Amino acid sequence: MVVVTPNATHYEVCKAFLEAGINVACDKPLVTDSRQAEELKALAKEKKLLFMVTYTYMGHVTAKYIRDLIKNGEIGMVRTIMAEYPQGWLYNENEWGGKQGEWRCDPKQSGNVNCLGDLGTHVENAVATMTGLKIKRVLAKMDVVVPGRALDDNDQILVEYEGGATGINWTSQFAIGCDNSLRIRIYGSKGTILWFQEEPEELVLIHEDGISQKIKRGYGAVTPEVAKYGRLPAGHTEGWIEAMGNLYDSFTECVRAKKEGTFTEELIDYPTIDDGVQGLKYVEACLESNRNGNVWVEI
Repeated sequence: MVVVTPNATHYEVCKAFLEAGINVACDKPLVTDSRQAEELKALAKEKKLLFMVTYTYMGHVTAKYIRDLIKNGEIGMVRTIMAEYPQGWLYNENEWGGKQGEWRCDPKQSGNVNCLGDLGTHVENAVATMTGLKIKRVLAKMDVVVPGRALDDNDQILVEYEGGATGINWTSQFAIGCDNSLRIRIYGSKGTILWFQEEPEELVLIHEDGISQKIKRGYGAVTPEVAKYGRLPAGHTEGWIEAMGNLYDSFTECVRAKKEGTFTEELIDYPTIDDGVQGLKYVEACLESNRNGNVWVEI
């Protein structure tokens, strides 16, 4: 079952299908609060069902390769991460972005957040997936800038991770000139990794001696475990559709393995309900921080 309805409907739909014994794939954010998320997680575990949350961009070959590079110590210990996801489609107070924008800006359908739920959860998941770091606490400033809006449209979040690494997350929906500009910059003790979602064919690896290496998806530089997700030869651009397809490839492989009795946890290479739960906890901590005067809140 695939759930791609507005946020406020996710909980009831997902719960109904889990109770019916059906594996679920759901758009992010998973639901509108972490209590519901935890309930769905417990139900999926009880029923022994698979549950994917479609953080699409982590299906890119280059994003998966960054995860492997950092895990293997290529840039040493991660020290700080600068992550941003600006869009410009809701900059005009007289333009509500059609059906896609209208429900996102409506608290009854979107929940307590707009920009942070729609874009910020992608940022949180991208950093967590690539680096393996877990957030310890956040300090958030969430703004409603465009006249007529009821929910946040610009968020600036200071992040402290377990182990001491720090980060800054910025998301916006009124950044004119930005289309779908998810960008991650990871600075470690031995090097740096730069990745831009709008140019997902490549990543930049900068070594401690200053030498910059551009690694492209379609060549032998990426590991076989990651390269298997590539569909097209080098120079034939893969994008959003292929990234989403890669998530579903792993999900359906796991569903098939479940039916055949060959499933193991190692087969999972897609964002799970655990990631969805973490996204909701991130959102709620940011809301609490902003509500209490932009103070540090632990997750």
